[in-house]
Amino acid sequence: MTTLTVSGRVAQVLSSYLTDVFGVMGNGNVYFLDAAEKLGLRFSPVRHEGAAIAAADAYYRTSGRLAAGTTTYGPGYTNALTALAEAVQAQVPVVLVTGDAPSTGTRPQDVDQAAIAAGLGAATFTVTRDAAGSITRQAVEYALTRRTAVVIAIPYDLAALEAADEELPAPHAPKVTDDVDGGLAQVARLLAGAKRPLILAGRGAHLAGAGPELRELADHLGALTAGTALALNLLKGEGYLGVAGGFGTDTAAGLMGEADVVLVAGASLSPFTMRFGHLLGPDSTVIQIDAALQPTHPRVDTFVSADVKSAARHLLQLLDAEAPDAGRAAAWRAEARKRLAEGPGHEAGSVETADGRLDPRSLAKALDAVLPERRTVVQDGGHFVGWAPMYWHIPRPQDLVMVGTAFQSIGLGLASAVGAARAVEDGRTLVLASGDGGFLMGLSDLESLIGAASSAIVVIYNDAAYGAEIHQYGSQGLTEKPMLIPEVDFSGVARALGAESAIIRSLADLSALTDWIDAGAKGTFVADCRITSSVRAPWLSEWMEASRAAKAAVAG
Repeated sequence: MTTLTVSGRVAQVLSSYLTDVFGVMGNGNVYFLDAAEKLGLRFSPVRHEGAAIAAADAYYRTSGRLAAGTTTYGPGYTNALTALAEAVQAQVPVVLVTGDAPSTGTRPQDVDQAAIAAGLGAATFTVTRDAAGSITRQAVEYALTRRTAVVIAIPYDLAALEAADEELPAPHAPKVTDDVDGGLAQVARLLAGAKRPLILAGRGAHLAGAGPELRELADHLGALTAGTALALNLLKGEGYLGVAGGFGTDTAAGLMGEADVVLVAGASLSPFTMRFGHLLGPDSTVIQIDAALQPTHPRVDTFVSADVKSAARHLLQLLDAEAPDAGRAAAWRAEARKRLAEGPGHEAGSVETADGRLDPRSLAKALDAVLPERRTVVQDGGHFVGWAPMYWHIPRPQDLVMVGTAFQSIGLGLASAVGAARAVEDGRTLVLASGDGGFLMGLSDLESLIGAASSAIVVIYNDAAYGAEIHQYGSQGLTEKPMLIPEVDFSGVARALGAESAIIRSLADLSALTDWIDAGAKGTFVADCRITSSVRAPWLSEWMEASRAAKAAVAG
């Protein structure tokens, strides 16, 4: 066996699982990066340590393939914590390779990195000279099987020392169980007897590759279908209602509320998906099939812990014997078609606003017509977060990467775009949607995106404010002064870093973006869109109303 350092052994094992590493070099990870380079791993440098994990996270969400982020110890490590917490909360497998205190004891500048990670819900695997390879493999398998972020810590005094020889088995192949709970027989009976069935798919269904089976199941039942924002268009076809929750239309939500039997496949039923308790009717029977071990929402009446793809396949076999009423189901779909055609969709927005800035709704509609058809969309967190799911065509679930929503953060968008840009297929354009506040937080990694992306469009919803706070707290009479941001010329900054750019003050100004796309869409284009802060997103209105109701209930 080739002689390797401890850092080299870590890189060697990782190379059997992944091809891409994102990070910032420092003295805590310099030996690891040297070994990674020699092994042929592709290193994409970022300019802030927080971007290392955010990029690796988005790489996985876009491609389904594992990636690693890397930082030095101490301040490099602590800079990555928000992105690490987001990955844990979003249940995204990702690996952070970092330096750590010497094995002989901490130095004055060291912090307890393992304790910090534990506080975020991430496990730390500290390698040793004797077992650097096996500990690294244990960490990666933990991340993959539990869908979470892990930290691989390399003590500073061991990084360049020779590692012991280890005989390591080949990496484990991902296991997909075909064993399903006997409760599926009951699920089949409930679905067969449904007059108005609905199948609601979530990210778990997408990750399980269950789209074709669920689509066939829906057609067999004549069911209506919907998806969470992270499973957008997974079940698109006859009877598809679009996204469930605050990003959907009221017409679609009304139909979902009339379903008598709802099969929830791989969705956790978050408050936003459930419209804060108002999505499903009070008398509907809710069935949940999920890889989790227990129901994730109190509305669930019947729960089956199983792989969603296997369960859907088994349900199709069971339903062959149950023979659902095809005529009744056809009537349900016909009613849905009629109401969707006649009912109101999303608000089109205004041509003019009181302050002369763009209406984000009309801007979003116009952008959808301009952006390349083959697109992968990355969204930062913020008030604008619903405009893409509501108004833009999102081809596949993996083409919408929503970052910050799990941990309720902003500022990870640019870093995430770097990872997504490395993962997108040739010929597909990466589109980043960001607010001005989040964009300023991650501004250093605009340079990283320009270097990483072959074709990227950045849309900045620039309202010169923290928009969500303006609507939530400014509307209550709190001072808006801390909520405002001086107008920033993002276009000028982008050009200085090597991107094409334009300030978009009117829909006609989008011609600059159209010309860039028509010329081949090569490189990065930044659209600094000056929008009004007077338009409140429907999802935020729902959230504010739910918050008021909750406070009133406590007070009462």
